[in-house]
Amino acid sequence: MVAGARPNFMKIAPLMKALAGDRDFDITLIHTGQHYDDNMSGQFFRDLGIPEPQFHLEVGSGTHAQQTAEIMRRIEPELEKLHPTAVIVVGDVNSTAAAAMVAKKLGIDVIHAEAGLRSFDRSMPEEINRIVTDSIADLFLVTEESGRVNLLHEGVPAELIHLVGNLMIDSLRQNLERAQSSEIADKLSVRGRPYGVVTLHRPANVDDPAALAEILAALGTIADTLPLLWPVHPRTRARLADSNLSIGSGIRLLAPLGYLDFLSLEAGAALVLTDSGGIQEETTVLGVECLTLRDNTERPVTVELGTNRLAGTRKATILAAWEEMKRSSREKQIPPLWDGRAGERSREVLREYYAKSSASEERRVAAR
Repeated sequence: MVAGARPNFMKIAPLMKALAGDRDFDITLIHTGQHYDDNMSGQFFRDLGIPEPQFHLEVGSGTHAQQTAEIMRRIEPELEKLHPTAVIVVGDVNSTAAAAMVAKKLGIDVIHAEAGLRSFDRSMPEEINRIVTDSIADLFLVTEESGRVNLLHEGVPAELIHLVGNLMIDSLRQNLERAQSSEIADKLSVRGRPYGVVTLHRPANVDDPAALAEILAALGTIADTLPLLWPVHPRTRARLADSNLSIGSGIRLLAPLGYLDFLSLEAGAALVLTDSGGIQEETTVLGVECLTLRDNTERPVTVELGTNRLAGTRKATILAAWEEMKRSSREKQIPPLWDGRAGERSREVLREYYAKSSASEERRVAAR
């Protein structure tokens, strides 16, 4: 199992737990080190109870090409030594596509958890990672119906696609009670008070000073009436420092938070403004209003059933979505199978798939 960035960790934790309790599976964890400092990685491992990885590639930061290439270079000899039956990759980060490509070239099965999601925006690096990974995967674990439909349209045989639910929501449900005992709200003096939470990290939003200025202007206006807490991703903080853009007085910049502290703030928020895919899912299950600072989403079920609204990236569109949210309420639903049992369903899919593969191999041997 390969993970490298914060969004991966919430997805591998319940799957590792489900597989670790089954004697027929032997799991090795490879951490690529795509996210590498303690706030971005180590704290998440501790909060989620993920065991120490057997291999840590310590790739670190770099451009997309540099990071992808370095992951491929460092993971290849480890996979050659292990030569596992399969490599499980999750999500849509550089570690996902890099590990999948190396595994496939070594003749190792590739299993993609969170397969089939599409924003249909190829300017997003994550979309390229999703497309590349799904084009070579052997088995597809899907979170929502749109993923199944997308894969069928791309020619994937239906018997290889399995709607199992959402591993990230497994982590949320398993840890929400612990998160609610976090003292972070008291430390920030927001307990019992209305506040919003901001996350922002996508290159299209933070690397272009003009785009960042539009978003900051909207956040500043919202923060005049709703104080905003912003745990700042390291690369976003660097862009803010380089831009010299004004940040509204109602916006409070924080260091990156561990999983439990962030979940605690998220669950207690009146509003979350984000460009993160996973947070769109979490807010839907938590029943927290979410404005996604993008023009599209690869998780349409969060808009169709959940609390998510696409707000765009311009000041005018973000504020229009904010006003609409305040004016209108709608019935909110939790998507099918987002019930905390995706890890168990994934295990059963893997068990059935490899039982069939083993039986087929035995028949081939017998025929020879």
